[in-house]
Amino acid sequence: MGSSSYPREAEVENDLGGPRRVYSISPSSPSRMPAFASVLAVIAILYFAKEVLLPLAIAVLLTFALGPISSRLRKLGVPKILAVIITVVLAFLALILFGLVVAGHVAEVAQNLPAYQGNIIAKIRALQESGTDNGIVRRLTSVVESVGRELNSAEQRSATPGGGFTPREPLLVEIFAPSRPIETLTSLIGPLLGPIASLGLIIVVVIFMLLEREELRDRFIRLVGYGDLHRTTEAIQEAGSRVARYLLMQLVVNCAYGVPLAVGLWVVGIPNAALWGMLAIVLRFVPYIGPVIAMVLPLFLAFAVDPGWSLVLWVGAIFLVLELTSNNIVEPWLYGSRTGLSPLAIIVAAIFWAWLWGPVGLILSTPLTVCLAVLGRYVPQFEFLEVLFGSNPVLDPKERLYQRLLAGDPDEATDLAEEILEEDYLEDYYGKVAIPALLLAEKDRRRGVLTAEQMEKVFGAAIALISNLAEIAQEEEQEEDGQEEKESASGQPSTPAKEGHGIERELPDGRGKTVVCIGGRGSLDDASAAMLAQVLQVQGADVVAARHSEIANRRAMSPVPKQANAVVVCFLNEDSARHAGILIRRFKRMYPAMRVGAVLWAEGEEDRQSSALAEADFIASTLTSAAREALSNAPPSTSVAPPRKIRVRRSLNTTNAAAVQSL
Repeated sequence: MGSSSYPREAEVENDLGGPRRVYSISPSSPSRMPAFASVLAVIAILYFAKEVLLPLAIAVLLTFALGPISSRLRKLGVPKILAVIITVVLAFLALILFGLVVAGHVAEVAQNLPAYQGNIIAKIRALQESGTDNGIVRRLTSVVESVGRELNSAEQRSATPGGGFTPREPLLVEIFAPSRPIETLTSLIGPLLGPIASLGLIIVVVIFMLLEREELRDRFIRLVGYGDLHRTTEAIQEAGSRVARYLLMQLVVNCAYGVPLAVGLWVVGIPNAALWGMLAIVLRFVPYIGPVIAMVLPLFLAFAVDPGWSLVLWVGAIFLVLELTSNNIVEPWLYGSRTGLSPLAIIVAAIFWAWLWGPVGLILSTPLTVCLAVLGRYVPQFEFLEVLFGSNPVLDPKERLYQRLLAGDPDEATDLAEEILEEDYLEDYYGKVAIPALLLAEKDRRRGVLTAEQMEKVFGAAIALISNLAEIAQEEEQEEDGQEEKESASGQPSTPAKEGHGIERELPDGRGKTVVCIGGRGSLDDASAAMLAQVLQVQGADVVAARHSEIANRRAMSPVPKQANAVVVCFLNEDSARHAGILIRRFKRMYPAMRVGAVLWAEGEEDRQSSALAEADFIASTLTSAAREALSNAPPSTSVAPPRKIRVRRSLNTTNAAAVQSL
């Protein structure tokens, strides 16, 4: 026999002689150990080779950012080499100028800090006198005062070298030292050689990457994905567009934040306001942590500069207004700044890259993680990267709902339902999400992995979900009534409230009709019947929902009122056609004037004609078709099989008594 790629199921004899079921995983199932080992090897290489890889990573990201600018210049008729040189020169001149301005302001702030110590000490003492004295304040006060004493003593020593004694006349001393200009020059330039070399390397790599961008793309495709050009091309385009869009839009958002911040701080009187605006532009590239650091520094300076508290309050108000404006207006307007990463993934990536490459890795964390997420989307071996970092849900709505029902959590299931119902109707939610979730539960029940206790938990959570959605059902029912009133007043059909729901998809009017929805064989069928009942109730019908246990006995037909127009029996098990036929035959004999049908649930519209259901007035497989048939004005069918004759075997004692009596 040939091997199968699916898990094998076998029965072996246990110690007691009975069969027991053993599940074994096929040897052909792929192992994730090679991918995990590859990830560890890559992390080790990134850590130990960061001196080489860090400039290359910066160059690649700058190439992504400057590529659209170079392409725009080429479209304007500028030659390729000239367009690349102009783009790179302007970009790095802007970066160098930015760095020089920041360095100058930082030096000025450092020079002025000793002048602010008096205000800091006075404010801390004011806090002590206001009754907020504690150990932290006392320690902070002692630290500040000790720093002040050291600064003052240093100034006094520089003014009077002999301390408190009368200074002696200085002696003229001439020191002869050999002139060593090479050593002096080396000591000055040595610390700058590393950053200058890295900057030069980055500039050269960016220039050549922009010049050979198409050639590098072709080589990458030939090396990685020559057998699947479509997938590889999509991966390259998506990675490039997402990173370039993120960098560009983040720069625009940061400038829209930093420039007003610098102006506002200058207006209220914060020293070196331009420095704090420029630092905010840079620090906001660091996710979550950067904006906090950009806010703390000006607040501390306002605390140190102003003897009172008004300046601190003004600075806090400026940051509050800018944060609200940026988060609620600027960023939603620039919708392209989305990275496709989850918030938790951004935080974890920032921690990881900061550990790996330091502060520069912290700034590069988001774009690098975007590239990893794209790699996981298009390379099957690294699919776990997309699962870990991506912002898209990894489970379908039906799977998420089934997981919540299985956990007995109707509250979160209701939250998920309300998110979907913001755009869809209750009919669509039950038909596309809830019923398929119950089908997953039925599938697990048939496999024997869903216990009776778990089925009752799923049923209870599903009923609680239906109850929680009753308010939304009432709103939809009122909406239906309002639309019908508008149609009757204007004589024209009104526009549906939600997109995608044309008039041809509307269900029939259920006012004046009574429909009975009954579960077929189990609690899961009961839950599906309750969902169908709520949809019919939205259409204005009077609905009776009954459990399967209420019709288990032939004589127990009390759930069905005599004035009912239709009876619908719901089954999640597709193999329940025979049992459905028995129930339909029973209902047809007792209520020949009613339409009686069966719903054999499926995720799509299927033709479920069966000889066992020949007496049914209708057979449906989806919620929409079941609701239409239940509310239909079609007459019930009259082809009912004659009742079977039941033979009653008389007991032997009764027969003997009758014989004796005849004698």
